Amino acid sequence: MYDGSCPLCTKEIELYRKLQPLQAMAWVDVSDPHQSLPPGTTQQQLMQRFHVRTAQGELLDGAPAFVHLWAQLPGWRHLATLSRLPGAMTVMNAAYDVFLRWRPAMQRWVKRRALKQAKG
Repeated sequence: MYDGSCPLCTKEIELYRKLQPLQAMAWVDVSDPHQSLPPGTTQQQLMQRFHVRTAQGELLDGAPAFVHLWAQLPGWRHLATLSRLPGAMTVMNAAYDVFLRWRPAMQRWVKRRALKQAKG
């Protein structure tokens, strides 16, 4: 589940969608107000962090969600393997938290850049 209103998130999901996963994936844009959400969650909560629902129904967020996704994708599985190294998940969670703090500024920059390119 991803924030489709975020240009960075959308680009990343477009990259993943081009790959052939080991199992079927449902790409859920939680910025769509008509989208069904998992019980006990809100749109705001789901838009704040990347989420994955496993085949077993477990809802993962942050680095564990990315690792679960990467384990399904060719060319990305090595990152899932690296996450099993001691301390790797802690570092990945910390890095993701830093990214989330910078995400609003990065989104504004990407949107301004796209607007400038559209104007010529």
